[in-house]
Amino acid sequence: MAKTKTKYVYFFGDGKAEGSAKMKNLLGGKGAGLAEMANLGIPVPAGFTITTEVCTYYYDHGQKFPPELKKEVEAALKGVERSMGAKFGDPKNPLLVSVRSGARISMPGMMDTVLNIGLNDQTIQGLIAKTGNERFAYDSYRRFVNMYADVVMGVKPKSDKDHDPFEEIMDQVKAKRKVTLDTELTTADLKELVVKFKALVKKTLGKPFPEDPMDQLWGGIQAVFGSWNIPRAIAYRQIHGIPEDWGTATNVQAMVFGNMGEDSATGVAFTRDPATGENYFYGEYLTNAQGEDVVAGIRTPQPINRAKKVARGVNTLEDEMPKLYQQLVGIRNKLEKHYKEMQDIEFTIQQGRLWMLQTRTGKRTAAAAIKIAVDMVGEKLIDKKTAIMRVSPEQLDQLLHPMLDPKAEKKKIAKGLPASPGAAVGQVVFSAPEAEKWVSEGKKVILVRVETSPEDIKGMNAAEGILTSRGGMTSHAAVVARGMGKCCVAGCSDISVTYAKEQFSANGVVVKRGDWISLDGSKGEVYLGQVPKVEPKLTGDFGAFMKWVDEFRKLGVRTNADTPHDAGVARAFGAEGIGLTRTEHMFFEGDRIVAVREMILADDAEGRKKALAKILPMQREDFVGIFKAMSGLPVTIRTLDPPLHEFLPHTKAEIKEVAQDLGVKPAALEQKVAALTEANPMLGHRGCRLGIAYPEITEMQARAIFEAACIVTKSGKRVYPEVMIPLVGHVNELKLQKAIVDKVAAEVMKAYGVKINYLVGTMIELPRAALTADQIAAEAQFFSFGTNDLTQTTFGLSRDDAGRFLPMYVEQGILPADPFVSMDVDGVGALVEMGVKKGRGVRKDLKVGICGEHGGDPASVKLCHKLGLNYVSCSPFRVPIARLAAAQAALEK
Repeated sequence: MAKTKTKYVYFFGDGKAEGSAKMKNLLGGKGAGLAEMANLGIPVPAGFTITTEVCTYYYDHGQKFPPELKKEVEAALKGVERSMGAKFGDPKNPLLVSVRSGARISMPGMMDTVLNIGLNDQTIQGLIAKTGNERFAYDSYRRFVNMYADVVMGVKPKSDKDHDPFEEIMDQVKAKRKVTLDTELTTADLKELVVKFKALVKKTLGKPFPEDPMDQLWGGIQAVFGSWNIPRAIAYRQIHGIPEDWGTATNVQAMVFGNMGEDSATGVAFTRDPATGENYFYGEYLTNAQGEDVVAGIRTPQPINRAKKVARGVNTLEDEMPKLYQQLVGIRNKLEKHYKEMQDIEFTIQQGRLWMLQTRTGKRTAAAAIKIAVDMVGEKLIDKKTAIMRVSPEQLDQLLHPMLDPKAEKKKIAKGLPASPGAAVGQVVFSAPEAEKWVSEGKKVILVRVETSPEDIKGMNAAEGILTSRGGMTSHAAVVARGMGKCCVAGCSDISVTYAKEQFSANGVVVKRGDWISLDGSKGEVYLGQVPKVEPKLTGDFGAFMKWVDEFRKLGVRTNADTPHDAGVARAFGAEGIGLTRTEHMFFEGDRIVAVREMILADDAEGRKKALAKILPMQREDFVGIFKAMSGLPVTIRTLDPPLHEFLPHTKAEIKEVAQDLGVKPAALEQKVAALTEANPMLGHRGCRLGIAYPEITEMQARAIFEAACIVTKSGKRVYPEVMIPLVGHVNELKLQKAIVDKVAAEVMKAYGVKINYLVGTMIELPRAALTADQIAAEAQFFSFGTNDLTQTTFGLSRDDAGRFLPMYVEQGILPADPFVSMDVDGVGALVEMGVKKGRGVRKDLKVGICGEHGGDPASVKLCHKLGLNYVSCSPFRVPIARLAAAQAALEK
């Protein structure tokens, strides 16, 4: 059977097109939109789209085009000539074209565009004769030489600090003429600019500006395909997770001109307000201008209508060209009804005739996304399922946290990892105690550390935000900050912290204790000074939307919460229980740390029990508060997990101070710190290993849990505790710890005369646990995958240190994403899948969830749905994000 010939070029124009909106992957968003508009009978200048497959071919074949492409382009160009009644390169009746990029997902401004291709010293005369407008013709010519020389030939400023050489020439001509605007230049001035621009090209490159229109066209096509891999386009794809191999299409389209006089214009509009989602026609335009002028900021555009209050004296398109405005409104309504989606459109008016140049799905804020989705359901344009798929889970972060005012001036001094979203403005402090002290005095602070430890918890809680120079997206600072809903920028290698001098330096800027800085946790950026904040607004639309989300999702969503406050926040965001309570965080409250340190320093079990007896009532009270806050919902409590050295001081000054508090000699404390120090504490004496070495710790914690459960049950509230034993690698470890929990539970229930329904399970966070999950399930009533540690132990990566090189791995395509941010499907995901299958093979009713930070990552949530987990657990402020991702996973399936 003969191989089907690949078609590389698709024509559109004359009220018909070879492509359609369904061919976005092949034609790119712009090409598919132009084809669809042509098919709808909307006035579109004729053109053709060169497919994304050509882009792939271009990079796979040493930046060469398929040999068949030339003939297809020439044939399509003839179609454009017929449609537009002009001929490309004809000195008497010239057709001019634009060449624009068009990826399948909009990448606004990231790739290159060239306008007015086909102009030279001969065709300019035909354009003048055809339009009777010499000034317009030379205005187009100088724009073309400038743009083509920049985009295609590479005549650019030498560095970011240098002035654009074309702008310098333009400024000289304006200064000579004593004018400020481009529109004030005369025809003679524009002719002079063309000559000077061409001279600049020859002087810079040693070769003349190309005069042959076909050479110009192929230069433009090559430049657009080449711009797929320019730095800003690569960066944009990495930020937005757009695959490198998708490629861009290239659109060649007949030029129409908005700069032919006062009866011509160009504009950009949205069928609804992209900031608020309100249902009104929103846009801007300029008379006597080309499209680039509207977005370049050279002239201030005017509003297209008076739908919103417009200052007196400001004309609108509705005022100046009422008939054309009404035609545009008709097209707006037609496109939105057809696509059933808010559209971003570009238009040009040439001497009183309206042409549409683009339609694509419009980018919008999170608030607008939800309002548009809810409104369109109400308008019967879309159903609930479509509405749910329209909102990106990541967008919800914007709604749940305050943001830095996007309109405010900012001086960025450093960039790190966007570890916990939101905004923070405060004075810099370098220690947790000082953060607490300053906040108690009414100050707002940002805690800056090389990295945080559990001992910093109170200072972190007091601070507006946290900035660290080390650590990754699942570092202590990141995890705790997200749990608190606190802004955090982690792993900011741009800063160098010097505790001794109480300052940090960032790219030549020195910031001292007490100086003001601002953090953007959603972008990972650090700014000097106080940047104003804006609070998010949760409207009634948000509540309605989230109700729909819960109608469709199958996966439960719990929260990671260590305090009644966190539990309350999570419940307000729709959490269905707690999937992880970290008991160690409670050990730092008030005077508890003293008792914990007494326990660590004790020489025998009796001494440890005496110290633990002081902690018991405090921990019991914590659990009472959490059980009450989560009344009737399950609460998973993890027994002590971190190594004991984390509860002890480290510096000589701290050791001296703590020794005094404990009434021991500094040397004895220093000796204990040294004895507990481990080469790799994350793989050392922690988790269930502590409970086996010191069973009295597990016993005390179990007693606190069940006494609290009995107290709350007696108060009339239902309680469902789930005790989770961490870091189990062998079933015998779980057996020993479970026996302690069951023994204590029986004793407490008998003493209180209360029956508590409880479960005992384990975290699966070691590869061996996943591999032997069938054995472990014989003892465990539930599994919770601790995917932070499972990722760490599967990859052999330290999550606190890997942030130094993981970004490079992602940039170079070694890994598709940071595995601590989005779950590794092939490795960690395979272990989770194995653990679920083996566990349920032994215990059919085994409850399975995850409680690592992946529980709030949309891609990981969708994987958990696919693997058949019962629930995911995430930090309180990510609960709505997980709910939406779970609903989308169910709908996609």
